[in-house]
Amino acid sequence: MQPLSKRQFIQSIATAAGTYALLPFAELERVFSQVAHRAPQELARDDEFWDSVRRRYTVTPDFIQLENGYFSLASSEVLEQYIAHIRQINAVSSFYMRTKQVSDKLASRKEVARLLGASADDVIITRNTTEAIDTVINGFDWHAGDEAIMAVHDYGSLIDMFKLQARRHGVVNTLVTVPLHPVSDDEIVQVYERAITPKTRVIMMCHMINITGHILPVRKVVEMAHRHDVQVMVDGAHAFAQLDFKIDDLGGVDYYASSLHKWLGTPLGAGLLYVRKDRIAGLWQMFGDTSFADSDISKLNHTGTHPVATDLAIQDAVRFHESIGIARKSARLRYLQRYWTEQVRTNTNIVVNTPAQTERSCAIANVGVNGMKPGDLAKTLLDKYRIFTVAINNNGVAGVRVTPHVFTTTLELDIFVKALREIAA
Repeated sequence: MQPLSKRQFIQSIATAAGTYALLPFAELERVFSQVAHRAPQELARDDEFWDSVRRRYTVTPDFIQLENGYFSLASSEVLEQYIAHIRQINAVSSFYMRTKQVSDKLASRKEVARLLGASADDVIITRNTTEAIDTVINGFDWHAGDEAIMAVHDYGSLIDMFKLQARRHGVVNTLVTVPLHPVSDDEIVQVYERAITPKTRVIMMCHMINITGHILPVRKVVEMAHRHDVQVMVDGAHAFAQLDFKIDDLGGVDYYASSLHKWLGTPLGAGLLYVRKDRIAGLWQMFGDTSFADSDISKLNHTGTHPVATDLAIQDAVRFHESIGIARKSARLRYLQRYWTEQVRTNTNIVVNTPAQTERSCAIANVGVNGMKPGDLAKTLLDKYRIFTVAINNNGVAGVRVTPHVFTTTLELDIFVKALREIAA
């Protein structure tokens, strides 16, 4: 037998992986093709159908998982593909790294960019949202006295990065408070606008506040900020693959970041960073990789040797996500949140820290019980009722964050509602 050439060997790996991929995903796509005629909002209420989706996840029987916002389960299809990628790469080790790694990661990058509605020339794959936004914050050419605006409810690690710039460069950080229950988008826009001064260079804001699930009017803030010649970076950790949007819907946002292991369902350790094309050249790279032009976003993506199977699994997660469809997925997630919050909002001993308006939230909500510390509430839910949530207690938000996913059932939420009512009583 003649030995395989390098090209034949690589093709044999790709062919084997491709054959493996077609089997599980084809069945999923068949299931969703059968409901293509049904409106997303109507399908969202069909528990029997979503039970069939749940069976495509290995959900623990040990507790009710209502903390999917940190890191969500990958579907069984994606998990099996991920394991296959690990085996295939391990079999050829450095041969793969030197011959296929770059082109495969570019293919995953293109898929993520397509989902976002962006060019792959403006998107890189990172490990998470924090790394992506820190890359931008660290990349600014800061001068003493420059000002940055952020909200007290923004992610703590990102605020810490701005604190570091204050120590290192003399940046002045202005923290604003976004109302938990705004009467209008303008109320939110004005919170940011009132903080702008002639020295303001950037606003950092959430697309969806991670502790409350509050969806902010990004486009309106971006348009306002640009009138003042202020750039906007958006923490989209929980919005990408949960909300139905494209980057162009955000009014020319300058920077956008997200984590793919939250709502897209990749294995742990994948994120994205979008930089508007005309902003790339103005950023310094975090690591000293000078092999790319200043205008090439790849200069910001020096990752060294890392677990590349995660990069490959992004393509599998995208395929699973698109089999469901973002409109159907978003509708189901919003339905699940409202299913339980609407049952407890009128209870005088229960406080929901998430806006009631449909358009201002999706899967995530935050709930507290009067007179009970969030940590005690989370512990009681887990110890007594086997329900896992996460306690939040800062800047006026006191409660537990509740994040169902597409595999969450209304029966599980019924148990949660019953538990809340018993605790509140």
